[in-house]
Amino acid sequence: MNELPLSSRLNAAWMLARREWTRFFRQRNRVTAAVLQPLLFWLLFGTGLSGSFASSGGENFMQFFLPGTVALIVLFTAIFATISVIEDRREGFMQSVLVSPVGRFPVLLGKVLGGGAIAWVQALLFLGLVYIVGAITGSATLPTLSTTFPMLVLLLAVIAIAMCALGMIVAWPMESTQGFHAIMMLGLMPMWLLAGTFFPIPAWSLSGPGPDGNWANWALAGVMQANPLSYSMVELRRLINPNLDLSAGGFAPSPLLCWNVTLIATGLTVAVAWYLMRGSRRADTMV
Repeated sequence: MNELPLSSRLNAAWMLARREWTRFFRQRNRVTAAVLQPLLFWLLFGTGLSGSFASSGGENFMQFFLPGTVALIVLFTAIFATISVIEDRREGFMQSVLVSPVGRFPVLLGKVLGGGAIAWVQALLFLGLVYIVGAITGSATLPTLSTTFPMLVLLLAVIAIAMCALGMIVAWPMESTQGFHAIMMLGLMPMWLLAGTFFPIPAWSLSGPGPDGNWANWALAGVMQANPLSYSMVELRRLINPNLDLSAGGFAPSPLLCWNVTLIATGLTVAVAWYLMRGSRRADTMV
């Protein structure tokens, strides 16, 4: 059988991505929960913990927790978008797609871009709402933010693609939605918490803990700084509030390092997802 041209493969990926959008807007409860749940987290935690939080950069907790809330929106959307892989397999739709001559990469591309675009739009709408209503006082002004907005949009797109690709890695070999939720909560939620989204990332030294001799804090700081999402969150925090002095917080990698780590991690997750889809023939016949 002759291979299909690139245009046909791209059309197949586009139709799968469009299907994700159609499914999303037909499930109104999913639209509401995807936005309101992180918004409630941000408001409740932001107001409840504002009095007990002191940032070395001069932020209050609502300002500090904002990038984490944006990441939570992307994370939840990635979970709901990639769980459709298991549902499509049960309904027989995925099997019919896999036997088509378009190949497997357009399937991965359509799923990742479709779910990533939904997460990207939701995150941007949330940020726009926050700045329009002036919910964060003392943060970057709109003229200042406009200079960093293109990079902010691009970074959110990269993070969304990475999260959806990670969701595909988990969903593809899964047989049940219950097992998928368990693995995603066990892996993604700690990764989110250990990315400096809920509490600052401590300083870390290769020589061991400081004079206090606290090995637990030293190990925690090492794990958090080894987390690729931590670098994405640092750059996201820098782009959301360009006036913030991150150097006072102890962990302030350069923008170049943050972008390199984010792009490399995204490329690796997409490559692993594609490898699993190509090699896991047992998952093709799961019902």
